[in-house]
Amino acid sequence: MGRLFGTDGVRAVAGGDLSGELAFQLGRAAVVALTELGERRPRLALGRDTRASGEFLEAAISAGICSAGGDVLALGVATTPGVAFLTRDLGAQAGVVISASHNPAEYNGIKFFAESGYKLPDEVEDEIERLVDSGEGPRPTGRGVGRIRSVRNAMERYLAHLETSAGGRLDGMRVVVDCANGAAFASGPDLLRRLGATVTPINNEPDGWNINQGCGATTPEAVALAVVEAEADAGVAFDGDADRAILADGGGNVIDGDQVLAACAISMQRASELPKSLVVSTVMANLGLRLALEEAGISMIETRVGDRYVLEEMLRSGAALGGEQSGHVIFLEHATTGDGLLTAVRFLTMAAARDVPVADVAGSMQRYPQVLRNVEVGDRGGLEANEDVREAIRRAEAALEGHGRVLVRASGTEPLVRVMVEARSEDEASRHAEEIATVVAAALG
Repeated sequence: MGRLFGTDGVRAVAGGDLSGELAFQLGRAAVVALTELGERRPRLALGRDTRASGEFLEAAISAGICSAGGDVLALGVATTPGVAFLTRDLGAQAGVVISASHNPAEYNGIKFFAESGYKLPDEVEDEIERLVDSGEGPRPTGRGVGRIRSVRNAMERYLAHLETSAGGRLDGMRVVVDCANGAAFASGPDLLRRLGATVTPINNEPDGWNINQGCGATTPEAVALAVVEAEADAGVAFDGDADRAILADGGGNVIDGDQVLAACAISMQRASELPKSLVVSTVMANLGLRLALEEAGISMIETRVGDRYVLEEMLRSGAALGGEQSGHVIFLEHATTGDGLLTAVRFLTMAAARDVPVADVAGSMQRYPQVLRNVEVGDRGGLEANEDVREAIRRAEAALEGHGRVLVRASGTEPLVRVMVEARSEDEASRHAEEIATVVAAALG
């Protein structure tokens, strides 16, 4: 697999590169690394999503943890942000999530949290990886082996926290909830019902293989259509581990993470609840978000694409709110990671409190048409220095005259150059994107 840990833990096809043997080794190595940090008998809170492979991976990593003298706090099926919260709430020394988030069912992943609920520091991940390679570590016997204890009220503790963090009630609101047949298949509808909403759940019958299958946050058209058919007020779509949410208004229009971020930031700014008048997002954020925040007197810091980088910048800059267009939104006062359930209820309670349609809240920003082209190339490393590409970008930016934006970047994982153009109309954005993509293909293909 090369380096084990990517930007979001270890992720691969379950039973292939992500084998039971590797899960066992990761469990052992995590305990040894924590013991090196001074934990005599570390406890690790462990949750998984609904993939069939999660069952054998849970058994394997639990065995690895116990074989090295650590204890497992078994949470069962739990969302990623739920595990992050419960790691802190239960006083565990680390948290472990078995999930591949939005990926298809044949994939799975293993991600660790520190006792703070934030991701493990890079140096601890590096040590775990070294220990996996070396096989070092104690092999206790007798009373030294670890134990597995089920935490029966785990999600109840988490949902109680979300209720107090929701920002209001949803009495009378009719909401369709697309659970993606994932980790929030029960907790997502349950939370909205607790807040007073009338809930119509869809894709809430996981069978181990239907997670993210034509549903959830990566296919928001499904919940948008269901909202119209049910004559509901709003829709919410989670991904497989529920660390993100995409919404829909009563007319079936999709509401993405940029729109949620704009509405929440402006509301918090008006209530003097936005520290430093600052928001963090990524280079892919829509131009409409930038303009809406600027008009409200809010500054925005851009990061690389990935909620990990958003969180790192939030902690560095002191921002309390950050997020991505994909639906990862981080409310740092209430969570240590993106949380789809929290995002959904914070957004919907704004509409309920104002007694306005969800579409009005989403209208906090005007979304500029955004066109993305992925160009296969033979030399993505030559992008920055290529004068033909730079000239094509300059021509497009001059034609847009400040009423649009161009972003051309090399993929970090694939032989692709991504060309993104925003403009006042989709036709204009498409024209410039195609022109730049043609030059990229000719210069680097």
